[in-house]
Amino acid sequence: MAQSKLFLVSSFADVSDELISFETVLQGKTVTFIPTASKVEKVKFYVNAGKKALEKKGLIVDELDISVEQRDIVEQKLRGNDFIYVSGGNSFYLMHELKKSGADIIIKREIANGKLYIGESAGAIILSKTIQYIQNMDSPEKAPELVSYDGLGVVDFYTLPHDNEIPFKEISKEIKDNYRNELTICPIRNNEAILVEGNSKKVVKVKK
Repeated sequence: MAQSKLFLVSSFADVSDELISFETVLQGKTVTFIPTASKVEKVKFYVNAGKKALEKKGLIVDELDISVEQRDIVEQKLRGNDFIYVSGGNSFYLMHELKKSGADIIIKREIANGKLYIGESAGAIILSKTIQYIQNMDSPEKAPELVSYDGLGVVDFYTLPHDNEIPFKEISKEIKDNYRNELTICPIRNNEAILVEGNSKKVVKVKK
């Protein structure tokens, strides 16, 4: 079985230079870019910033909004492109749309087959076994039809993006305090990334 390769971040544009040390061949590769989580948010500058950062590395960005696209197209793009990138936004809305479109099952399978997965903020959170821990940072009300807070269960830790960053300083501290004894919280700042290869995990920092 192939090793999973995960590049999990708070802000991809701030750490994109680190991607080359993790995945050496980027030029001309295709990436399925899922911006769906941002659709229910007012602030969404990070979507274009992430897209530009990928293109700057020579990647071909193939955008896929899983909330409107047909299932066969969702599967075709996720399976056909070289990498998968899931952008930030609301984790609960994202999880609902992943389940509704069937993208959750396809993404899990592609990760298991060794396809590089880049998860930014909400895109990193949804890989955990549950996304309930993030409800102080993201509003579950943005996904009223979501019946379960189960995540994809790809990793055994819980990414906490934007740790100690404005405007999440208090909230990130609350989440760490609340779940310290219950979950393996892995906090990352905007200039940090979690690199997962198989069973190995490390946090790297990019100098600002």
